[in-house]
Amino acid sequence: MHSFKLMRGRLCALYFLQFAVWGCYLTCLGQFLGRVGLGRDISWFYSAAGLVSLFMPALAGYLADRRFGPSRLLASFHFIAACFMLSAWSYVRSAQSVEFLPLFIIYVLFLCFFMPTIPLANTLTFSILGLRGMNAAEAFPRIRFFGTVGFIAAMWFVNCAYLHDGTFGMTLSDANPMARWRFQYTDMMLFSSGIIGVITSLFVLTFSVTGNQSRRKRYVAPEDSFVSRWLGGFMLLKNRNLRIFLIFAILGGVCLQITNGFATPFITHFSSQPEYDGSGAAANATMLFSLSQISEAACILLIPFFLRRYGFRVVLTVSFLAWALRFALFGWGNPGDGLWMFVASMLVYGVAFDFFNIAGAIYMEQNAGAGYRGRAQGILMMMSNGIGATFGMVWAGAVVNAFCNWRQIDGMRYFIGDWSAVWMIFGAYALALAVAFPLLFRRN
Repeated sequence: MHSFKLMRGRLCALYFLQFAVWGCYLTCLGQFLGRVGLGRDISWFYSAAGLVSLFMPALAGYLADRRFGPSRLLASFHFIAACFMLSAWSYVRSAQSVEFLPLFIIYVLFLCFFMPTIPLANTLTFSILGLRGMNAAEAFPRIRFFGTVGFIAAMWFVNCAYLHDGTFGMTLSDANPMARWRFQYTDMMLFSSGIIGVITSLFVLTFSVTGNQSRRKRYVAPEDSFVSRWLGGFMLLKNRNLRIFLIFAILGGVCLQITNGFATPFITHFSSQPEYDGSGAAANATMLFSLSQISEAACILLIPFFLRRYGFRVVLTVSFLAWALRFALFGWGNPGDGLWMFVASMLVYGVAFDFFNIAGAIYMEQNAGAGYRGRAQGILMMMSNGIGATFGMVWAGAVVNAFCNWRQIDGMRYFIGDWSAVWMIFGAYALALAVAFPLLFRRN
């Protein structure tokens, strides 16, 4: 029992670091791109994560199952991803004018190695839990909880930290002359992410023995044919409910990156309006957005109860309803008397995200054989964060750019337009999913 508690603590630390890499930039990258003149390309940077997820997580899952074990790949991928992120920071820092293509290529290379680390960490964790006879549905959410804590800690740091002319400090106020140099607006978010990535890679090396043991004992897939060797995970599609779920994983994946890409530019744009000048919420969009991750951390712990009590069909339906409500509250709210709607939208996010992602990962784990764990997680990632998120962000970018545009005001760039219409379109889409899913998915 003592050894398991120690291992669980190490897994919690792994998730903390891994998601801190993501938290440094994911929700504020849109603001940074807008400030360097690439605001109309936000959707392409966020859809890139989906494009990479079409093939890299599934390939990594196969390699973890059949070749190297999850821990070796996880350490290697984190280190290579960190090198590319630091290269992106170096390019932005040295370029006189930031161009789309060079930055986009470096960022895509970063994603090629970072995105697979998410299912690889899940695979490693499920393997260790299985090796010790633990119930994954009960133990995994408590471990994954610390990933959200790491994401939040990173968001708070980049929201407050600034560095300019050798001066480092922390501030929440736009009145501070250093406020415009906070990491949430500058290339320092990339630097922070890269450094934490290097630390994560080194930490994962401590799992090498456990990971290799797990691979030898648990990751032995049958070698019946070329198809079962490379695409064995897709054999799971013989199950009708799994097919329906993965279709809705694609459709639901459309929602995953929308607020990550556009929420902070949306909230920040209120600072350009006189009635919200000096608004603490508009000036600290990244920290306000972190309420979403706090909600996510709390809701992770609710998943085992809801899965036992109501089943997977109800849990995923509630997720789609929560996405619809999240988008609608953004459309109705503002940083003034409508701030409570922003806060409510952030709190709803925990249900929307966790009931879709975490419950989905558990559902795939429960329906995959021991030899297909890595590929099952990779397939889910490919469907939701791959196909769904890619086409979702391209569509979302077209919608946002049709209603909004970047404008220079008092030396700062803001994304201004009819945001209410934008959020209502997204909300209507999510509501349609909430109606369709329970009609098509059989009771589990």
